[in-house]
Amino acid sequence: MKKNYYLVVFTFLFLNLNSSAQDFNDLDKSPHDIAYYRTNKISSPIIKVLYGRPQSNGNEVFGETIPFDKVWSVGANEATEIVFFQDVVFGGTKVKKGTYVMYAIPHEKEWTIILSNNLDVWGSKEYDMKYDVARITAKVKRAEPLEVFSIGFKEKGNKVNMALAWNTTRVIVPISL
Repeated sequence: MKKNYYLVVFTFLFLNLNSSAQDFNDLDKSPHDIAYYRTNKISSPIIKVLYGRPQSNGNEVFGETIPFDKVWSVGANEATEIVFFQDVVFGGTKVKKGTYVMYAIPHEKEWTIILSNNLDVWGSKEYDMKYDVARITAKVKRAEPLEVFSIGFKEKGNKVNMALAWNTTRVIVPISL
């Protein structure tokens, strides 16, 4: 009798533990991605950006979904992190190697791009100017529509341009190595 009791309790506990171990979160509607800048395909990275990739779903993005003149986390969900594996000049500001959070203040014709050393924050809710490391202004350009927010790099001499692109908006951030 005692053996049957223990068998029933053990089976119940095992089934409960096993079923709860199968609970997973739904897929994120704005998955994270990583953009790397390397001098070639096999070299160590020089810059790495980890960011959320929201979709426009046919909506107007800047000025509506993302309001003008307010701090934005440059992506979705957690704030966008940028890692410099060497000292760089970001726009015109010398920045030491390390990890930073990147924010933007979109305006209609130009953006303010901000590097902050306040890490591990959610979106732009915890933005505080006192942690700013660099602020630059970048002009807005227009291009073909892009459904998903994207960040990429293009080498230009001893500089690399980081492109922030979504819908028809393109913003180029110059970085000197």
